[in-house]
Order: sequence, then C-alpha cells, then structure tokens
Amino acid sequence: MADAAARSGMQTGDVHENHDIRQDMHATLDARRDLGPEYEAALVESFVERLDATIAARVRAEVHAAGPSPYEPPLRKQRRSGGSPAAIALGSLGIGIPLTGIAANEAGIVGLLLAWGGIVAVNLAHALGNWRLRDHRDY
Repeated sequence: MADAAARSGMQTGDVHENHDIRQDMHATLDARRDLGPEYEAALVESFVERLDATIAARVRAEVHAAGPSPYEPPLRKQRRSGGSPAAIALGSLGIGIPLTGIAANEAGIVGLLLAWGGIVAVNLAHALGNWRLRDHRDY
C-alpha cells in the first residue's frame, strides 16, 4: 500500500511537472513571437536548462524512492605483483644452489654472503610487497 501511495504521489507530481513544462514551453514560444528570431537561441537554451533541471529532479526522486540498490557492484580483482610465495621460494633455491657454488669458488665466504644476501633481499622485498597489498585490500 505504501508503494501505491508513493506512486500516486509521484504521478500527481509528474502531472504537475508536465503542466509546468508545458507552460514553460508555451511561454518560450510566446516570447519568441514577441522578441523575434534573433532571441531564439537564448530562449531555447533557457528552456532546455529548465527541462534538464526538471529531468534531473525527477531522476533523483525516482532513485530516492527506489531505496538502496539490492545489488552490490562486483569487486574488481586486484592484480598481484610477482608470483606466489612458493614460486619465489623455489626460484630462490633453484638460483641459490648454483650461485652458492660459483660465489664460494670465486670469491670465498664474502661472495657466498653477498650471493645469499641478494637472495634474501629479493625474498624480503617480495614479502613486504605482498604485505602492503594485503593491508590496502582490507580498506
């Protein structure tokens, strides 16, 4: 029943608005006759602005009367930077094994520490990047 009452009120408002628009249109045409064709563009522009305002008010009333949307917009999938943590870990081990042999053979303990320091830095950067993305998705 509430919907019927709201609709009948809207229809009454629509009739009133249509009457106002028709009056505006007739007044614009009468003014065009009185002022001549040199004012036609300004008169048409003024009428179109009033018509736009009436349409906008009608749309706002319809949206307000409909209430909140029952449908939520689909969430966009966020692109993840880098691969999965397992892929990064396996890749690090795959690179780390031969790099350990080469670095230890060529530069000794310093080369070994530098090689594994670089691998740790890459893994740490990846972990921090995922952590930041996770925190931003929560908001």
